[in-house]
Amino acid sequence: MRQGVRTVSTGKTSSMSNPSASVVVQAPPEKVWALVADITRMGQWSPETRSAEWIDGATGPDVGARFKGHNQRGPVIKWSTTCTVLESEPGRVFSFGVGDAAHPDVIWRFSFVPAPDGATMVTETCELQKPISLVYRLGHLAFG
Repeated sequence: MRQGVRTVSTGKTSSMSNPSASVVVQAPPEKVWALVADITRMGQWSPETRSAEWIDGATGPDVGARFKGHNQRGPVIKWSTTCTVLESEPGRVFSFGVGDAAHPDVIWRFSFVPAPDGATMVTETCELQKPISLVYRLGHLAFG
C-alpha cells in the first residue's frame, strides 16, 4: 500500500495453487477496503497492473460489476483482462475473478481484519482455478 497508508509489518505464505501475502496497515478496515476496491487506483499498488477501468456501465465495486485491467510484466509482455467482482463487503472482503465470470481463470481475494491500535490486517490471495499457461510461466521466469 502506498500514498498515505503506512505499512507496519508484513508476512507471506505461499502454496503452488493459492499464493497469499498479508500486511498490517495503520488504517481502519473500511478505509483500506475503499482503497483496494477502487480498481481505478490498482495501478498505484500493483507491480503488474498498470491501470484498470470499470466497463459495461459499472461505476463501483458491486458484485457482478466488470472492469478491464491493463497489465505488464517486464518491458515487453503486456496484456489486458476482463474481471468480474465476486465479493464486495466494505471493510471485510473484496474479490474478483479474471476471465469468464462463470469460470474464472484466477480469483483475487482481499480480506480485511481489524488489528490492534486501529490497524487492519490485509490478506491478498491468488486462487488459481486453472493450470498456469506455459507462456505465463516463461514470462514470470524471464521478467519476475
